[in-house]
Amino acid sequence: MFSNLELNRSLVGQNHRFMAKNNKQVSDNSMLSEWKEIQAAQKDPKQFRPLYERYFENIFAFIQKRTGDHSLSGDICSQVFLKAMQKIGKYQYKGVPFSAWLYRIAHNEVAQHYRNNSKQRIVSIEEDQINDLIDELDYDFNKDILQDLLVLCLDQLSPDELNLIELRFFDKKPFKEIANILEITESNAKVKTYRITKKMKNIILKAKS
Repeated sequence: MFSNLELNRSLVGQNHRFMAKNNKQVSDNSMLSEWKEIQAAQKDPKQFRPLYERYFENIFAFIQKRTGDHSLSGDICSQVFLKAMQKIGKYQYKGVPFSAWLYRIAHNEVAQHYRNNSKQRIVSIEEDQINDLIDELDYDFNKDILQDLLVLCLDQLSPDELNLIELRFFDKKPFKEIANILEITESNAKVKTYRITKKMKNIILKAKS
């Protein structure tokens, strides 16, 4: 248990019904085909259902990784899709999957939840995701020691910094989608990620000195 966040290693390690599917690169043709479905939903709300069914599990998993609460995640997920239906008329195709727009809404709803409630921030991490981030930090220390220091690092990040690290290393999102979710430029997403990992390296260095 930490002052700003709670690390949850068990939630994502289980064979959970709502585990997110592996993130795969979506082809331009697939996105354009889906854009036609979105346009149909913009004209007729009943046509939104295929989009809902396609993305519900992934959006639910995205939320649950950040709340650690199945019931709460269901409530937030319902709110996400309600807002998506209400706002789909304003949606514009920008060369990224429709899911990026849904993740943006989910990201904002989770952030609003933590702003409204004095609760610790949940961070759910799989073992291979920890290793990926450790590899990015590029330190020669024992990995078991680095795992403990990693939690120290995460606890010292701002909410915005933590969100970016989660999206990049724990959700495995490409920078283009991260930029869309966080409403920043792709180059800015890359620069911010570099600066955050550099900050984490400095935290580790100070902790080990």
